[in-house]
Amino acid sequence: MMAANDRHAHGETVFSPDAGNSRAFRMALGSFTTGVTVVTAMGADGPMGMTVNSFTSVSLDPPLVLWSPAKSSSKHDAFAAIDHYAIHVLSAEQDGLSACFTRGGTAFDGLDWQLNPDGIPVIPGTLARFECRRFALHDAGDHSLIIGRVLRVAHRDGDPLCFSRGMYGHFARKA
Repeated sequence: MMAANDRHAHGETVFSPDAGNSRAFRMALGSFTTGVTVVTAMGADGPMGMTVNSFTSVSLDPPLVLWSPAKSSSKHDAFAAIDHYAIHVLSAEQDGLSACFTRGGTAFDGLDWQLNPDGIPVIPGTLARFECRRFALHDAGDHSLIIGRVLRVAHRDGDPLCFSRGMYGHFARKA
């Protein structure tokens, strides 16, 4: 039987996540490298967006994707209430675009963007874009799960922007 925070020969730390070790839990989650996306929508006060790394495919038939905003985000309620949005997958050279939509970022100021047929702000030139209609919204602890039905897709060649252990990086191909 192992004790909480037990160290193993392989350098692992084993623990049960709780309020007292939330930082260690967050560090363990950071070991999983993700892509970086910007989700955009039209809000009551105009175009809005946020940087999100909790994005995944759900289904090919019907075409469904999922993202998960934190309830603590000032934009959570606005995004949870909208019906249409776009998820932009960023390329390796677009970390500056990601920063535009983080807390304190400049958002759409100075960006090239346009409205799609559903009135959603889209940013051309990202690695991929999924234009969606909300399919389902689920409570998930301190986040919400927003599942979207993909209505339109745009994509181009390039390498993805990656996020791991609190840092941006890129995908290195093996020879």
